[in-house]
Amino acid sequence: MFGPHIPTVTAAEIPAGAFLLDVREPDEWTAGHAPGAVHMPMMEIPVRIAEVPTEGDVVVVCRSGGRSGQVVAYLLGNGWDNVSNLDGGMQDWAATGRALVSEDGQPARVL
Repeated sequence: MFGPHIPTVTAAEIPAGAFLLDVREPDEWTAGHAPGAVHMPMMEIPVRIAEVPTEGDVVVVCRSGGRSGQVVAYLLGNGWDNVSNLDGGMQDWAATGRALVSEDGQPARVL
């Protein structure tokens, strides 16, 4: 989708201990997200970029992989070399049976 310069991983390939950066909007996060993920909506990345680790594996995730791919490209362009895009996003995460938690008391789901 973004060419060979954007590193991607599948839900099954995410390394243990990876920092999951969820760049979806607040309503999407509330409905369902990966346990332990950090929420930083895409539009907040430029002002919160210092919160993104520069060491260890960072996997960026959105609903399907489009927004997260843009964030990975942005981070790569700003000196990060430890970031990858979750191929298929949270839709793929959920489809592979990975855990989801919600913040609204409803069953976790991907919007």
